[in-house]
Amino acid sequence: MIPLCIPNISGNEGKYLEECVSSTFVSSVGPYVDRFEELTRVATGATWAVATSAGTTALHAALHSLGVGPGDHVVIPSLTFIATANAVAHCHASPIIVDVDEERWGLDAGLLTEVLANDCAYDVNGVLRHSKTGGAVKAVMPVFAMGLPADMDAIIAVSEKYGLPVVADAAAAIGSTYKGRSLARMGADLTALSFNGNKLVTSGGGGAIVSAKEDGGAQIKHLTSTARVGATYEHDVVGFNYRMTNVQAAVGVAQLERLEEFLGKKANIADKYADDFRDLTGVLPFPKTDDSTGSNWLSGIYLPDVPIELMARLREALAKNGIEGRTFWKPVHMQTPYQDCVRAMNGRSEAIWERVQPLPCSTQLTVHEQECVIDAVRSVLDQR
Repeated sequence: MIPLCIPNISGNEGKYLEECVSSTFVSSVGPYVDRFEELTRVATGATWAVATSAGTTALHAALHSLGVGPGDHVVIPSLTFIATANAVAHCHASPIIVDVDEERWGLDAGLLTEVLANDCAYDVNGVLRHSKTGGAVKAVMPVFAMGLPADMDAIIAVSEKYGLPVVADAAAAIGSTYKGRSLARMGADLTALSFNGNKLVTSGGGGAIVSAKEDGGAQIKHLTSTARVGATYEHDVVGFNYRMTNVQAAVGVAQLERLEEFLGKKANIADKYADDFRDLTGVLPFPKTDDSTGSNWLSGIYLPDVPIELMARLREALAKNGIEGRTFWKPVHMQTPYQDCVRAMNGRSEAIWERVQPLPCSTQLTVHEQECVIDAVRSVLDQR
C-alpha cells in the first residue's frame, strides 16, 4: 500500500528518544520541550511559542485566553477539519460558519464583512452581538487549508474594524509565508499549529501556540500548565493540563531540524502532480497563489466539474492499485453537531469537498511510487 501521508522519522528521533528515556525526563518537564518551543518560535518568526498536547488544545487554549465563553460566537470557515469547530464548542461557545473563497479555500472576507455588517449589531454596552442569537461575537478564526494561508490582510482589516481578535488555525501550515511574512507575522493575534502524525512535522501528537506579540506567552504557558503558581500546589485560575511531554518534544525537535528538507520534498511532489496532470482538462491542482507559499501539507487534484460517481470510480481504482485515496473534509455546516449553527454560505464548500482527491505525498515518497499513483489516476481520467 502506498500511504497517503505518513511521518518520515529517519533522522534523530531514535537518538533523542533514547536520551529522554536515559534521563528519566519523559513527562511534561524536560529540555526537549524547551528546545521544541524555541525551534517552533524561530520557524514561525514568533516572539514566543508554547507547546501543547494537540492542535485542538492549542486552539481551545487560544480562544479561552481571549475570553471566549458560554453563549459566545467565533467565526470559522466551513471547509475545515472538525477540530476547528470543536475548539469553539469546548469553550461552550458556538461557531458562526462562513463559506470560503475560490482562490485559497479560506475564510471568505467578503462574506465575513456581510455577516458582521448585516447580521450583527452593537448592544448598549458596545458589545457586538449576533442579532438572531444574541450571542457576543468574540473572535474570528481563519483556517489555512492544505497549509496555504487565507487572505489574511483582508480578514484582519474586517476584524479590526469590529474590534475582533484573530486566531489563525494554521494546523498544517508550518513553513508557509504570506506576502513575504512568516507564519506568526501574518496579522493574527494567536496562531495554532498541529504536530499530529500526518502533519509535515510531527511529534507523534501535540501542538503549539505562537505569536508575534510581545506579551501573552507567559499567560498561555500558565493556562496550559494547570495554572500552578510557583513550586507549591497553588492554582490561581482554572487551567488546563495541555502540556506536551518531553518524549513528544524529542521527536518534534528531530523533525524540526529537517523542516526545510521536508518543505522542499513536499513542494517537489506537488509540482510533479501539477505537471503530470496539466494536459487533462478540468483537472486542477490544489490552490496556489502568487503572494503566498504554502506548506503543501497535502497534494492532489481537484475536479470541479466531474460527476460524483467518477470520484467514486477514481478511489476504487486507487484502492485496486494499492494506493490510499481518502475523501476530503466534509464541511462543518453539514456535520451533525453543527447543523443548527448560524451560517453564511455561498455554495463553495459543498461544491469543493466531494471533488477533492488527496494523493500520496509523504516526504519519503519515491518517484516510482508517485508515477504509479499518476498512472492509476490517469487510468480513470483518460477515459472520460
